[in-house]
Amino acid sequence: MNTDKNLMMKHFGLRGVALFEAIKGLGGLAVGIWLLTLLHKDLESVAMHLLHFLHRVLHLSPDGHIARGIMRGAARVTHGNLLAFAALAFLYTTVRFVEATGLWLEKVWAEWFALVSGAMYMPYEIYELMRHANPIKWGIFISNVLIVWYMAWLLQTSHRNKVRAREAAKAKNVLPQEESV
Repeated sequence: MNTDKNLMMKHFGLRGVALFEAIKGLGGLAVGIWLLTLLHKDLESVAMHLLHFLHRVLHLSPDGHIARGIMRGAARVTHGNLLAFAALAFLYTTVRFVEATGLWLEKVWAEWFALVSGAMYMPYEIYELMRHANPIKWGIFISNVLIVWYMAWLLQTSHRNKVRAREAAKAKNVLPQEESV
């Protein structure tokens, strides 16, 4: 019964993480497409529209630090930069979709990949929390901690089960030979 429970937990847990990774991949795809749509536009005008939107929706000050940073950034962006960032977004999308597919299919390599890639982000996330904590950063950090913890637990449980199965198989092969002696 405990093994059935672990298998169900593994199946649904991996599917949940796979969906989460696929959603991140869709986000990367949306960013990549959006960046490509900006190729032949006046980026300072786009930045102004973005600032007006952020002011209406998030009440972001048009004279604040973030607004000035967006305008400075828009002035420095070139078409080459846009293409490079779009390429990075599409690479990120590919990695997330490959990981999501591997997790959906319950491949061990994808479990290891999810563990390592999630753990790699943690130092940066901790740094960001120490620099300026907010609910979004906490949400990202907690989600990542849960995924890394789950993957570590899953891989440890899988390893433990393989060791037990090997020992059981070895005991079955050793006992009959010892009895016949």
